[in-house]
Amino acid sequence: MVLGKLFDLHTLSLLGVLAILCVIGAITAGDQFLDTNNLQLVLTQASVIGVVTVGMTFVMIGGGIDLSVGAIVALASVWCTTVATQEFGMGGMIFCALAVGVGCGLVNGVLIAYGPMVPFVATLAMMVSARGLSLEITGGSTQMVTVDSVLDLGRRDSYILGIPPLVIIFAVITALGWVLLNRTTFGRRTVAIGGNAEAARLAGIAVKRQRLMLYALSGLCCGIAAFMLVVLSGSGQNTNGNLYELNSIAAAIIGGTLLTGGRGTIIGSVLGVLVFTLITNLFVLNNLESAFQQIATGAIIVAAVLLQRRSASHTT
Repeated sequence: MVLGKLFDLHTLSLLGVLAILCVIGAITAGDQFLDTNNLQLVLTQASVIGVVTVGMTFVMIGGGIDLSVGAIVALASVWCTTVATQEFGMGGMIFCALAVGVGCGLVNGVLIAYGPMVPFVATLAMMVSARGLSLEITGGSTQMVTVDSVLDLGRRDSYILGIPPLVIIFAVITALGWVLLNRTTFGRRTVAIGGNAEAARLAGIAVKRQRLMLYALSGLCCGIAAFMLVVLSGSGQNTNGNLYELNSIAAAIIGGTLLTGGRGTIIGSVLGVLVFTLITNLFVLNNLESAFQQIATGAIIVAAVLLQRRSASHTT
């Protein structure tokens, strides 16, 4: 009963899936899976895509979609690792990554809210444009980070009580996202426009402005994730963020976010990210082909959507 007050049935189901995956990992990979370094690696890998998923969850709850998140991460990562930007140190790199992310998000928001354009088309155009611009900046080469303070964040010496700094950032973003969605007017308006935009407009909600802010928030999360990825890899590449748009959407769906909008949870989306990350880790540890991993991922997404539809039909 206590757990029921804290988590809904879907969230408890995801926790059960995570527990099953951990048991499978312990049986099939043994000490290698349970090793502290491996668990730290799983959490670190989940952190970058997890931050992107938090932003994507807000957009999807608001009835939209963002196909450009991966490309925005790539553009922000290469822009903040140029020689000119690195001359300003870690502060300059962080500011650049966030500015690029928010700027791209605002462009998406303006096109969708005031264009008006269909979110699929607008974000698809941004995806292509951002990828092209990131390729133009790098010329197809890898830009190495030379700022020691940035590189130090990715080293084991910087871990706090055994927790990587990127995981701490992810935890903070998750907590802030939960508060924003569940304890603020912004969150209630997001759910309202995702459930019924016309009814929200008649209720006095500025739907266009809210949508603009949602895509700006998604861009901000992409900027944060871009800097985290730079710390993790020590470089900026135009191929960064590959398939992030699909992975973040899939994680949000697994977490219970409706594609039609109006419902979703930050905790569920984070658990969805952990499920996919653990599956990837298990496949790697057991030397299984990535093709089977993709098949398993697709099957999980289909099952999640079918469960959503069944739940919706029973509610009706």
